[in-house]
Amino acid sequence: MIEAFNHAFEQLALWFSHSALWVMFFSGFLSATLLPGGSEASFIATLGLHQYSTLAVISIASIGNTLGGITNYLIGIWIPNRTDSNRRGHIAVTWLQKYGFWSLLFSWLPIIGDPLCFAAGWLRLPFWPSLLLIFIGKALRYSLLAALFFGFF
Repeated sequence: MIEAFNHAFEQLALWFSHSALWVMFFSGFLSATLLPGGSEASFIATLGLHQYSTLAVISIASIGNTLGGITNYLIGIWIPNRTDSNRRGHIAVTWLQKYGFWSLLFSWLPIIGDPLCFAAGWLRLPFWPSLLLIFIGKALRYSLLAALFFGFF
């Protein structure tokens, strides 16, 4: 019985070691949606494997996290915007109304980042600039995390 458990555990560990980029990608995607969670642990763990280039790890994490943010944007588009434009609301809406899609550079921030992406869709901000700025913000965050991991700061 213990032998079978050990074999199953080894196979599971082997699968995860070969699929670290996928695990990190989905962790980044899910953490960028309105679901709670973070992707930093899987990002650092993937960097710690030293199996992939730093650029590949940053790129995959950024793409997964950006797609999660765009999911929030698309959910925001599905919800009708029937509010008075002068009405004050959530801080994400306030930032977007004041600074426009440039606020999306901060979509990586905890607590406020996911609502920023959602509010961008809800306010019908242009898709392509929103996508680009979400990606840049998230890529900068992962680049900073990688620099911290490798001791550059």
